[in-house]
Amino acid sequence: MLRSETAEQPERRAAALAGLAAFQRAPRPAPPPPAPVVARAGRAMLRDCGGVGRPVVLVPSLINPPAVLDLGDASLAKWLAARGLSVHLVDWGEPGEADRALGVTAHVERLLVPLLRTCAQPPVLVGYCLGGTLALAAAAATAVAGIATIASPWHYRGYGEQQRAAMLELWDAAAPAADALGVLPMEALQAGFWRLDPARTVDKFARFARLDPAGDAARAFVRLEDWANGGAPLPLAFVRDLFEDFVAQDTPGRGLWPIAGAPAGPDRLDCPAVEFVSLTDRIVPAATAIGLADRRDIALGHVGMIVGGRARAALWQPLADWIAALPPTR
Repeated sequence: MLRSETAEQPERRAAALAGLAAFQRAPRPAPPPPAPVVARAGRAMLRDCGGVGRPVVLVPSLINPPAVLDLGDASLAKWLAARGLSVHLVDWGEPGEADRALGVTAHVERLLVPLLRTCAQPPVLVGYCLGGTLALAAAAATAVAGIATIASPWHYRGYGEQQRAAMLELWDAAAPAADALGVLPMEALQAGFWRLDPARTVDKFARFARLDPAGDAARAFVRLEDWANGGAPLPLAFVRDLFEDFVAQDTPGRGLWPIAGAPAGPDRLDCPAVEFVSLTDRIVPAATAIGLADRRDIALGHVGMIVGGRARAALWQPLADWIAALPPTR
């Protein structure tokens, strides 16, 4: 990708390689200890991020670690906890042999729903990316006080034919190895993310080469890139459902994804719901949004709307205000 993107720009290529080398040798402080586990369902865990008050459960995607919702001084979890909420974070854990047969529906019904039922009262769900898709399905199977989705895909036809074809091409190439391993390594998906915007991938490392390695900007870059390039592998059945049913067939968007005996979707929600949609998202385009009556558009990218410099004003505060306005749990 670097060769093709910089074929006639040797200076740009050299700058990107210098930035990559600087990224590789950048110091990494020891990670903070994980939040304590308060409930388990299979390999999945519910971690206590602090706070008291109404229970809120943050549901991350299985793609990349859950830490993006509790990332240092850009922690949505701790910010909400400081505002009178009891915040918990779903940690999907590392898949073992038994998890290879767990498809997308099983992750909702056998992992997520049992975790939610351990809460003392119906929680407010806040789902990010694919976590929002799973959270909305879970809300059709168990009682929740409200649900907010953030950059969550539902209508997979919204990716457009060209991008869906590229995702299925990625799966076709990776499927033989995934079949042999029983999981899909995160590196295979990361390569697909790079292809969404190769110019940006090259240029961000070229810019990193010019940063003070001891400065706040460099440390933030390293922390976020380490997150973006990390994550547990995806169980084979889960990733097969994701590509062959969701991407290829648009099962959720067509009302054909059964959860607890009936199709999941907005029509099955029996609680207040809101969706936050990024208008500049390459990973989850706005056209894939669920289509809730309460939709809030944000002009920030997929990750920037969670941890970017403008995230607090654009997303965190409106989300906290929406939760605060929910009726008390009966």
